Formats: sequence, structure tokens, C-alpha cells
Amino acid sequence: MKKETLITTAGLASDNHRGVVNVPVHRASTILFPTYAVFEEAEAGKLHVTYGRFGTPSTEALEQAIAAAEGAEHAIATSSGLSAIVTALMAFLQSGDHLLMVDSVYGPTRRFCDNELKRLGIETTYYDPLIGAGISALIRKNTKVVFVESPGSLTFEVQDVPAISKVAHENGAVVIGDNTWATPYFINPFELGMDVSIHSATKYISGHSDLLMGTISCRAEHYKKLLQTFRNFGACPSGDNCYLALRGMRTMAVRLKQHYKSGLLVAQWLRERSEVAEVLHPALPGAPGHELWKRDFSGAPSLFSIVLKENYSSDKLALMLDSLEYFGMGYSWGGFESLIIHCKPEKVRTAAEWKREGTVLRLHIGLENTEDLIADLEKGFARLK
Repeated sequence: MKKETLITTAGLASDNHRGVVNVPVHRASTILFPTYAVFEEAEAGKLHVTYGRFGTPSTEALEQAIAAAEGAEHAIATSSGLSAIVTALMAFLQSGDHLLMVDSVYGPTRRFCDNELKRLGIETTYYDPLIGAGISALIRKNTKVVFVESPGSLTFEVQDVPAISKVAHENGAVVIGDNTWATPYFINPFELGMDVSIHSATKYISGHSDLLMGTISCRAEHYKKLLQTFRNFGACPSGDNCYLALRGMRTMAVRLKQHYKSGLLVAQWLRERSEVAEVLHPALPGAPGHELWKRDFSGAPSLFSIVLKENYSSDKLALMLDSLEYFGMGYSWGGFESLIIHCKPEKVRTAAEWKREGTVLRLHIGLENTEDLIADLEKGFARLK
């Protein structure tokens, strides 16, 4: 089955819902058991839907669709992307353990490591995202998890995930990956050697900037441990959000094809601008990481960064950004709308120094007409001058 067909059909069960195509919203706390025998099955952990916090038919449908799209045996839906990351890390780490975390990781993940994991006696070592098989020099006897994020969502370094995974597995460590940028459509994380794949479904899976959700996909041998940790944390998504995420997923392939096309068009235009020193878009020929991207990915979404030739003051940047018509300033991405923010990678790196000197702007190219977006940016550059 082709990926487009999988995304469109996985999790559908119209026969169970009187012919309704989409799985309806299930809002539930209490789940009634028809007999004492069924209640005992629930007590023994043999049933999935036993209480609203553990999931409903809406949750199950979304989890089945995510697992199918990622080529995983199981998936778990959580209340946010960060809750998915926290659940996955805590499932495999305990006091005295060591974590290898990529230096280009999503900011809230870094804060969780530096604050909560440190408080629990779990040591984190940040590593250069371009380290590849050289990560073997950082592995310790108590290294239990190697965390990858390829590419990083600010600076877009593409990691050699197969090489890193090989080293991790040789040393008994689990590989967890944040695959939000790649989406289930553009990559199969398990073919690259990951054991657990995380998505902020808030972004491209949802696609409409109107919900918060995370997902965890995994190999069969890790599901029980992840499910137990998830249930202990209670970070469950609502039935309404599961419905919206599943509905967004049905159009994900179509949206991502347009995001891919539009993102490259705008990135190519920016590469020719006199104000731009570098475009950090892995799918752009000649860009950093392009060869690894060609090997591991089947496409790219529309999130990338640019490095300007100058380091502009806040006042100058305000002149450019405040009057943009189609680009909003907001932290998320993956929706239908275009976004732009000022990034400061040098402030969140500890293992691999950020050496570029110009201002970094991160762009998300939405579903607007690219001619309008380019005209908007052109006016912004004129104000910057």
C-alpha cells in the first residue's frame, strides 16, 4: 500500500460506527463493563479501553493510523509534543543513568534535561549533531538512551541516524528520535534504526494550528514500558483533539506535497537575495546536510532557516518583521499559515559552537501563494535596508 493510501485509510472503522466514515468524537471518563468477567479482564490489563484517561475509540483510531503511517507496531497519543518526549525519556531512564542528547534539540527538551532529569540524578551529555559514528567516544556503561533530532528545528543539521543507531545498539542503548520535521510521510524512522519515534502532532499531522498533541511510535518490545509510563503520567489527549488530529492526517500527504514545493520555491528565491548569506534547507541542493537528506528522506516540509549577512539590531528587525502581511510571528509551525521568527542558536548550544555571525530567521512556508509570500518578504527586506 502506498503511503498516501495508508494515511487516508488507516484507522477507519465505519462498520463499527453505523457507516460513519470518520470515527466519531468519544468524550468519556467512565467506561462501563457489561459483565464481571469483562471487568476482571480490564483489571488484568487485557483491555485497552478501560477508562477515559487511558484512551477511547477516538484515541485508538488515531494511534492505529499513526503506527501504520510510520511502519511501527504500536503508537501512543499524548497531550502534547513535549509530553511525548518526556514520556519516552522517562520510560527508559532512571537515577544514575546517562543520556546522550543532540545539541540542536528542540528547546523545551533541553530544558527538561537540564532541570528535571538533573534533579532526578540522570546525567545528560550534549553531542555535536554531525558526530555520526564518532558518538562511540561518548558512550558510557550507563548510557541508556541516545536521542536524535534530524534535522534540528532551528539550525537544520541532518544527522547520520543509521551510524548513530548502530553504535547505540552495539552498546545496549535505545535510540529515540524527534521526527516532527520529517513527518510520517517523508521518513520511516525504524528503517534508519530508531527504536522510538516522536512527533508533535500539533504541527504537520494536525496542520491547522488548533490543537496540542504528541505521538509516540515504537517497536513491539518497547510498547509495554512506554504504555505504562504514559498511563502513570496521565498526559492523555481529549477525544476532540484525537478527532481533529485524525481529520488533519487524512489531508497530510496533499498538504505536505504543497509545503515541499512552496518551501523550495521560497528557499531558492532567498538564496539569490543579497541580504542572505546562507539558506539552511536540507532539500536545497548544496545546502548543509543535503546528501544525507537525499539518502534518508523522501521529501521535505517547509520549515527552514536563513542566515543574514549582517547581525541586525532589534530595532532593524522590527522594521522588517512588524509589517509583514502574510508572515506571522509565532513559535509553532506546520499549519496552513506562514510564520517567521528570530532565532539565537548561539544561546542554546553547548557541544557544537554556532559560528555563523549573521542574524538567523526561521521561516515556515504555509499554503498561501508563493508569489504573495515572496512579495511580502521583498518589502520586508526593503524596510530592513
